[in-house]
Amino acid sequence: MRTSIATVSLSGTLTEKLTAAARAGFDGVEIFENDLIGSPLGPEEIRDRVADLGLTIDLFQPMRDIEAVPADEFARNLRRAEHKFRLMRRLGADTVLVCSSVSPYAVDDDALAAEQLRRLADLAQEYGIRVAYEALAWGRHVSTYDHAWRIVEAAGHPALGVCLDSFHILARGSDVTGIEDIPGDRIFFLQLADAPQMALDVLQWSRHHRCFPGQGDLDVTGTVRAAVRAGYRGPLSLEVFNDVFRQADAGRTAVDARRSLTLLQESAGLAEPPAPVVPTGFAFVEIATADTARIAPLLTSLGFSRTARHAGKPVDLWEQGEARVLVNTDTGSSSPEPSLTAVGLESPDPAGASARAESLLAPVLPRRRAPQDAPLDAVAAPDGTAFFFCATDRSGASGWTGDFAPAPHTPDPIGITRVDHIALTQPWHHYDEATLFHRGVLGLRPHASVDLADPYGLLRSRAVSNEDGTVRIALGVGASPTQDPARGGRPQHVALVTDDLVTTVRRALAAGARLLPVPANYYDDLDARYAFAPGELDTYRELGILYDRDEKGEFRHCYTVTTGRVFFELVERTGGYDGYGARNAPVRLAAQHALAE
Repeated sequence: MRTSIATVSLSGTLTEKLTAAARAGFDGVEIFENDLIGSPLGPEEIRDRVADLGLTIDLFQPMRDIEAVPADEFARNLRRAEHKFRLMRRLGADTVLVCSSVSPYAVDDDALAAEQLRRLADLAQEYGIRVAYEALAWGRHVSTYDHAWRIVEAAGHPALGVCLDSFHILARGSDVTGIEDIPGDRIFFLQLADAPQMALDVLQWSRHHRCFPGQGDLDVTGTVRAAVRAGYRGPLSLEVFNDVFRQADAGRTAVDARRSLTLLQESAGLAEPPAPVVPTGFAFVEIATADTARIAPLLTSLGFSRTARHAGKPVDLWEQGEARVLVNTDTGSSSPEPSLTAVGLESPDPAGASARAESLLAPVLPRRRAPQDAPLDAVAAPDGTAFFFCATDRSGASGWTGDFAPAPHTPDPIGITRVDHIALTQPWHHYDEATLFHRGVLGLRPHASVDLADPYGLLRSRAVSNEDGTVRIALGVGASPTQDPARGGRPQHVALVTDDLVTTVRRALAAGARLLPVPANYYDDLDARYAFAPGELDTYRELGILYDRDEKGEFRHCYTVTTGRVFFELVERTGGYDGYGARNAPVRLAAQHALAE
């Protein structure tokens, strides 16, 4: 189906918005009246600009407070409407959005509303224009789509139909199956927006918290399916406004929007991009640093050994069990601060995973490689982290490990077996985009969002994972977009699995690891919440181990101090524990802040 986006969903001037929509691959746009009013271009110039970009104007919006008003007020409304219809002819738009009235002059009289909308449609038809009537969720008397349809049906005018908006429908809790009772040719337009579930006034919810489909909690897919079953064949159009998009780069937002529509069409059975290829594990994590000495002592203390060196690049492979860390000194920067820059994902079909990413507009990263190097495709996540799609061959005969020459080493493991999860702190304005990327491009399943208490504000975190938990990624938003990493800005961390955390921690400490100190008050509280075996809590207190449990199992974990922008977590899961110790996050964050002071 054709795709469209409202200019109100993008930031910048009208020209910038149109360019961003075209570059992202949209077929058309909805022109928001305020964007037109504020543009130095005349309607004809805008029409020509739209055509030059290969776009169409699918809707002009909004026209407000038209129906069910006293006769003198309606006369003024018709005068206003005729002026807009002349403007639309100049603009080249043939459909106008009319929102259900919120005017204090409006009365609760469906017959009057139908009669006045019919007269409006008569006037619109003279100009070759259709009227799409939309029920605002906060409309004074008409707030549901089925009510709007009853009025349109009663008016009985061929130039009058309904506009269905997924947010207004789902925010009211309406049953979308009723959409199938509306004749498809009377559904003039379909606007789509998602939103997180929030206990807010619906107007404030709409104005500040809408997001693209797949980034929230509403059943946008069900709305689309119902409209298509009803016979709707118009564009799928995004009308999203929130505080982030009003400040974000229009080009980037447009790409995120187009990706959301592709995924929405896939989930509704309307398009078939390359199938998702769900990763099966972590092949490696890559830490970039201009100075190996900044990270090597930490890796050594955690039982990693430098097992190999890349044949043509300044990249070392450190291993322990199935956990692999690449240390890359080809950073292009003089900064010695280590940072997590890339993640290798085990993939059953690397080529298919790459094709999926490209079809969803994920930026494919250029890679310098010698002819003998293994082909590895990488795409950039919204935060800039590179994700490689890998098929690891432990023998080194093929795959990316074959690019490395073995280095002499003496293994001294401490019990780490593999990577449990990685935590990537997102720039605040990329959080929703990151959720959609990891779900759609990487094929991971999103979990519920949680709020974590930081000494300097609340943090949001949302995990994504594959079904069996062999790939887990925790996406978070820092307390401030400008904070220094030492003050809780954007450090990333890697969690490593051990089957016996106590033994592993003792070995790490003996090898010189610096672990995050935990306040004594934490263990007093832990003692009040849980009953432990004799001596167990004393051991946790001695070693700085944090503890959590749920109905399925237990979780023990601890952290290293931060080195540059990276720290490590050691974890032990028992039973079916599937979380991340969120209850302990405020303790960890406070301890990291205290250490930085």
